[in-house]
Amino acid sequence: MIGRRALLSMPLALRAGTSVAAEPKSSGPASGTLLIVGGGTTSSAVVAVAQRHSGGASARWVVIPSAQSDRKLATSTVQQLIREGGPYSILHTEDRATADSDAFAAPLASATAVWITGGRQWRLADIYGGTRTERALHELLVRGGLIAGSSAGASIMGSYLVRGSPSGNTVLMSPGHERGFGFLRNVAIDQHIVVRGRESDLARLVAVHPEILGIGIDEGTAILVRGNSISVVGPSLVAITDGAAHEGRSYYVLKQGACFDLPTWSVRAGSP
Repeated sequence: MIGRRALLSMPLALRAGTSVAAEPKSSGPASGTLLIVGGGTTSSAVVAVAQRHSGGASARWVVIPSAQSDRKLATSTVQQLIREGGPYSILHTEDRATADSDAFAAPLASATAVWITGGRQWRLADIYGGTRTERALHELLVRGGLIAGSSAGASIMGSYLVRGSPSGNTVLMSPGHERGFGFLRNVAIDQHIVVRGRESDLARLVAVHPEILGIGIDEGTAILVRGNSISVVGPSLVAITDGAAHEGRSYYVLKQGACFDLPTWSVRAGSP
């Protein structure tokens, strides 16, 4: 027989005879949509998804090109799907104080979609991390908007920032530059994985941080994230690194149309 003191010390769920739900391994945004592109030329499949989730003909895009170097900024062009879709805004600064101001972040309040360009992700982290601009991006998702990003703009969306070192993009883990914007919790995102031979790289990160799910995305391909569901869009592949061995490799491959569940780190049927 269980004594009164022992009974009172038991967790409520056990006293009621119920089980406690497992903590999700990873999670996506509660609302809104992410389109996370592995760099390179944006494929027609990815463009179609971006148009559909940005608001179509009524889309109000904001482009953030700040991951690029000054030289590339001088010659950079806006994605064709955005140029041909109507009015858009470009949001750029190199000053954290400016990025932390309401006036600078104001265009995001009326945006339906954001595109974060490629370049070096440490610039995005240094300029916008923890500022009013980053908070405005989270608020856009709460309103049901779309955040899309390619290459550096893809990696910054994870909670763990891959290749964030200012010294070069071959450094996978860089203390002081490991915080992404956290639109995805317990996730690290790599890009250009087939073109640059990076398919196995995230295994080194996951070995050090086993709570992190590694998602590698190749060029022209993307993951569409809605809630806790991911689907693969585009002609190449996505590599999932979860700390387990998969037929002798540290990752397994998902292709066009495949779906994945973030809380359980498992492939699933259906679409998000």
